[in-house]
Amino acid sequence: MKTIIVLARHGRTEWHHGNRYTGSTDLPIDGVGHVQAQYLKEWAVDFSPDALWCSPMLRARQTMMPAAQALGLTPVVDDRLREVDFGSAEGLSLSELPPAVAKAFELDPVGSHFPGGEHPALAADRVEEAFHQIGREYPGRKVLVVAHNTLIRLLVCRVLGLELKEYRRLLPALGPAALVRLRWQDGTVGLEAFNTPAVRMEIPG
Repeated sequence: MKTIIVLARHGRTEWHHGNRYTGSTDLPIDGVGHVQAQYLKEWAVDFSPDALWCSPMLRARQTMMPAAQALGLTPVVDDRLREVDFGSAEGLSLSELPPAVAKAFELDPVGSHFPGGEHPALAADRVEEAFHQIGREYPGRKVLVVAHNTLIRLLVCRVLGLELKEYRRLLPALGPAALVRLRWQDGTVGLEAFNTPAVRMEIPG
């Protein structure tokens, strides 16, 4: 039986608006982010998921809250869904980093991840573990997960067998509150949609 897992990126924060790396820094969503959370709620009511899972980070929980209240569901908060820690890049844009660090990261964001940060392969390990647990626990059902930009792109590469170091090139954009739809069946995964807006989006059951 197939499980439909839709991952939503959280709504916008002040740092995301400025394109600053926001990994382990626990910021709230901003005014625009709250509007995006409402859009996600409207979409979620139509989607009618059987379960909700969420990163423990404030921006993810705030994004999930309107949908959870509307659906009458309590999200499973799982630490494996937190964003990658960007180490020395936290709070900075790519252009503000030392040129050598930025260039190495652009060439290989996994092998040359930001100093002091979490290795992206380890982040992919933990989110993949959570993802497969969701697939096993909800056979034939639908699940909405609110998580984070880099973490979701690493997951998509991992479960589709793509090189992790290519996540920025192959999946260059995932907007705030945008959706990724994956199909899980007996441990195999298919991608049905990527970076689609939650605004009045129609997704068949």
